[in-house]
Amino acid sequence: MKTEIKFGLLFSAAQLFWLVFEFVFGLQTTFINLYAVISNFFAVPAIVIMAYAILTKRSELGGEITFLKALLTGVLVSVVVAVISPLVILIFHYLINPHFFTDFQNYSVKMGKMQPQEAKDYFNLKSYILQGIFGALAMGTVTSLVVAAVIKKKVSV
Repeated sequence: MKTEIKFGLLFSAAQLFWLVFEFVFGLQTTFINLYAVISNFFAVPAIVIMAYAILTKRSELGGEITFLKALLTGVLVSVVVAVISPLVILIFHYLINPHFFTDFQNYSVKMGKMQPQEAKDYFNLKSYILQGIFGALAMGTVTSLVVAAVIKKKVSV
């Protein structure tokens, strides 16, 4: 479980770094129109971290890992990320960009993508904490499935 915790912490730190990167380069303010596209590029480091976690577990197991053990490793990393996710979101909201939700509410209404109440219901701290938890579990599991299928090595009998 040490490996899963280590990579869960690494993944969470990468998430926070990515959010800071988006903020510093104006993707949450000046270039808010690009946010939806650019934020998806976090998939690259997410996949790399998950692959590295499973490769590390495989190395710890003597160079061989079953699909199930690889998948379990990825899912456990995702659980750690899901548990830490509210803290990452709180740190980001209170210390880095306290205007994130109001900026996105205003932008989505201005662009005609949402009505004011819809925007308030979607872009708020509680909603993002829940999205962070369930997103980590869902996307982490899907990523783990794919990475586990690629990385598994048959265990000799």
